[in-house]
Amino acid sequence: MRKSYRVKKEADFQTVFLAGNSKANRNYVVYKLEKPGQKHFRVGISVGKRVGNAVHRNQVKRRIRQSLQELKPQLKTDVDFLVIARPHADRLTQVEAKANLIHVLTLADLLTDEVRE
Repeated sequence: MRKSYRVKKEADFQTVFLAGNSKANRNYVVYKLEKPGQKHFRVGISVGKRVGNAVHRNQVKRRIRQSLQELKPQLKTDVDFLVIARPHADRLTQVEAKANLIHVLTLADLLTDEVRE
């Protein structure tokens, strides 16, 4: 994803984390913050050390980014959101990771229309 689609600054992360509301499932937590008038969504991805070593954390981030890239047309445009991986997320395949991400994004009301798996 291009830089303009990312929440990178610590201050932006904290704003979404503190002011946003959250939804979660077994593998992911999503915090969202409405930003009316924004051209496109911005996403921040966080994978903590409890998930695994650096190799596992990077694999989890790649799976999340790939799933979001595939879901990009269905995502709402006027939000900033954070995806935080929980420790079990490193055991998921790409298909399972996408299905879990669709589930938590649906709970957080971030998808515009129905998504086929």
